[in-house]
Amino acid sequence: MVMTQKAPPRVEISELSIPEAEIVRPKAGRFWGALRLLLGFTFLWAFLDKAFALGFSTGRNPETGGINFFGPDAWISGGSPTDGFLGFGLHTKEPFQSIFEGMVGSPIVEWGFMLGLLGIGLGLMFGIMTRIAAVGGAVLMGMMYLAGSLFPENNPVVDDHIIYAVVLIGIAYVGAGRFLGLGNWWRKTNLVQKHPVLE
Repeated sequence: MVMTQKAPPRVEISELSIPEAEIVRPKAGRFWGALRLLLGFTFLWAFLDKAFALGFSTGRNPETGGINFFGPDAWISGGSPTDGFLGFGLHTKEPFQSIFEGMVGSPIVEWGFMLGLLGIGLGLMFGIMTRIAAVGGAVLMGMMYLAGSLFPENNPVVDDHIIYAVVLIGIAYVGAGRFLGLGNWWRKTNLVQKHPVLE
């Protein structure tokens, strides 16, 4: 007598109680994790450069090329991290021009901008609170697009701020903190279990 085994019932992905964003293959996960780390370092470096005048966009003498580390351009030495961009980098049109010109020199704007860069950078680098960091980064990129790139010089619509914003939304959507980061540990903590928005 030959016993035949019944094949297990086939389960469609749509029948599983897994959110669609959680279904990410390992190779794709590593790709999204690497993108998250790269963008995280971009935001974190912008904070460090503006805070300490490390000579990339802050602290470099345009005539001599010399760098005045921790000099008067550094935020910690009283320099403004936003005045250069908001005062001279505005290439937008009304109604946005008046809005952004009104922000020049505001301590609230400067502290918000710098803490935003730091929080977004650290969140993306460590994979903790990744979705909040990624959405915050996308909002910041959108504001910088409106302030400095509307409309871009080399394209009628798209520039790097828009591309960064779209990638950041993708990072939030797939929960990229779980890949090459501390996201899997973070999402199991009691805090995140009680408040899933912090994932």
